[in-house]
Amino acid sequence: MSENKPAEQERETAVEQGVHNYSSEEKWVKPDNPLLLERLEWFKDQKLGLMMHWGPYSQLGLVESWALSDKDEEWSRNEIDWDIDAEELKRQYFALNKTFNPLRFQPDLWAELAAGNGFKYLNFTTKHHDGFCMWDTRTTDYRITGPDCPFHTHKYADITKQLFNAFRAKGLGISAYFSKADWHTPYYWAPGMRPGTLTTRGPTYDPKEYPWLWEQFVQFTHRQIMELITNYGRIDVLWLDAGWVNDYRDQNIRVGEVVEKARRIQPWLLSADRTVGGPYENLITPEQTVPGRALHVPWESCITMGSAFSFRYEDNYKSVRTLIHLLVEIVAKGGNLALNVGPQPDGRISKTAISRIEGMGAWLKVHGEAIYGTRICEPYSAGSVHFTEKSGTIYALNLYKDENEPVPEELHLPIRSDVSRIDLVGGQEMLQYRRTEDGIAVRIPDKERQGPAPIAHVFRLK
Repeated sequence: MSENKPAEQERETAVEQGVHNYSSEEKWVKPDNPLLLERLEWFKDQKLGLMMHWGPYSQLGLVESWALSDKDEEWSRNEIDWDIDAEELKRQYFALNKTFNPLRFQPDLWAELAAGNGFKYLNFTTKHHDGFCMWDTRTTDYRITGPDCPFHTHKYADITKQLFNAFRAKGLGISAYFSKADWHTPYYWAPGMRPGTLTTRGPTYDPKEYPWLWEQFVQFTHRQIMELITNYGRIDVLWLDAGWVNDYRDQNIRVGEVVEKARRIQPWLLSADRTVGGPYENLITPEQTVPGRALHVPWESCITMGSAFSFRYEDNYKSVRTLIHLLVEIVAKGGNLALNVGPQPDGRISKTAISRIEGMGAWLKVHGEAIYGTRICEPYSAGSVHFTEKSGTIYALNLYKDENEPVPEELHLPIRSDVSRIDLVGGQEMLQYRRTEDGIAVRIPDKERQGPAPIAHVFRLK
């Protein structure tokens, strides 16, 4: 059926090649609920979360969901290297649940890995746009515990419950990713409602022309969200993806109604209605990017450890140095890093990803005081130096782009705060420093200048 053209154009600008734009600070609405304000401060303390995109699509090592959309075929199907047409591709994709059997899944090991290496919360994809549910929903058989999925007889079959319980037991927060779009349910992609078989991100019909069908989709979505809120323990953030489905255009699923219903059960619940703005986007979520300046609202960059959110059989993983530099820049600008790792189809995390996580953990064990619980501190960033602040203590983190970069004898810090002492976190205390016209010059100890440059030098200024 016909769709509203301006709305369609707006949807196209909201997502490009699977990457979502992010809301401006001006669209952020400060909650008036004291508990939610308290929880936003909690969120801002965490700094590092583990994001996980996982589902039947991991078997192919391809992008999650997007290849199902004909409108996105130019980029989403560029890795389809076997002889197949679009309709057969969709049939094969939707049948992946029949072979998804991650027998080597060990949720307690994932939680131990994350908690032991400085991650503070989990953001897990309970359902992506393809509609496959990673929890024991009663709304559809297209789920990890469905009769067609061989994993449904496993003791860990309800993957979402197992992960939430395991991470929560380690003291980590829980962020539940949930796609508001659903390309499997006939309430959204309704068969026969559009000439031919063309699929786009939106529904196959105009909700204004078929309000009764759209209402079925709204109720279907609300039931799924309330299952997660009711049956899966404490959830800290409801992380709503698919920003083209929102209450301000033709795809109104009444997000406010279901979030308020959820908060009657879990009153502390934060919501991230991505790219929509307004009262239910409590935190802003840049994707695969870092804002160019500090943001003075709660935010979280979701960035992949490798090249993609879903598992790739041969992927290029970012180095530990790069990942720590990303974390430092994001924290200095007031945000959190939700670092995405795509688990393998057999239920394991790759050895390379584990080595990166452990490398980050080793650095954070020494330097974490300059990261966790901090807030932004002017001038935020100046060249290779980034600043954070906590309880009156300023931290200056000087990043080295590689191990061959020379370490200077003296580092200039462009801050005018009163300082009586400078220590090197994890190293020598009471460093020598002098005042300059526009800041402080601190002398780096000779032994720190020998050998390869570290990931960063972290200075504590009191």
